[in-house]
Amino acid sequence: MSRGLTLSDGTTRRWFRKNVNDFLNTLDPEVQFQRSIADLDKLPNIGNRLMVEFAIYTAASYRVMLKLGISKASARQTISDIGWDVYASLLRLSSFPFRLVTRDPAKRLRWTIQSLLRFPFTAPGAPGYAVKHWSDDQNIYTHFTHCPPQSFVRKLVQETGDQGDMDAFYDSWCMYDWPGSDVIANDGQRGHYRRKQTLSRGDPVCDMCWAAQIDPADRQVANGQ
Repeated sequence: MSRGLTLSDGTTRRWFRKNVNDFLNTLDPEVQFQRSIADLDKLPNIGNRLMVEFAIYTAASYRVMLKLGISKASARQTISDIGWDVYASLLRLSSFPFRLVTRDPAKRLRWTIQSLLRFPFTAPGAPGYAVKHWSDDQNIYTHFTHCPPQSFVRKLVQETGDQGDMDAFYDSWCMYDWPGSDVIANDGQRGHYRRKQTLSRGDPVCDMCWAAQIDPADRQVANGQ
């Protein structure tokens, strides 16, 4: 209700309480339908299932907004912004103990990411998360070769048709890591994350680097996100 939403015909309007209720009432059956596609019971552990459940709500919210006449671009932006509020809160909670005990951004990044790799990004291999990770004094590297939420969205598109779902997933999930790394480091700097390849863009790996040291080029890119 706090922002203007662009409709598919190009006009803009704000949602009132009735519009929000219509959204919520339409969301539940869409979530149930998408759960039937997700095959949650085939995932190896609760962390992987939890992340796919989040992806279901992201994808279902996007499609419901389209059903209610919101344009694809406006739906992507709105879902991305709402999702960021949730994701940032979870990152602050996950990194809080490490931010208490050290001011070193390298340690904050390394310890937080290592903790998240234990839960919820537990990586037993496909159909769950598959990741190779290592670290040095300043950086931690996580190269994901299988991502269950991304795989779910691809399956959704294959079975029901493409409504811009992968773009919506990319604009939210795949773009959170840049500001997310800055939340974890919490040193007042931008640009603690680098990635050249992305699974949801068709690449074979998400080659993530969570970096304590920032060079000028990385800061310029981060400020543009």
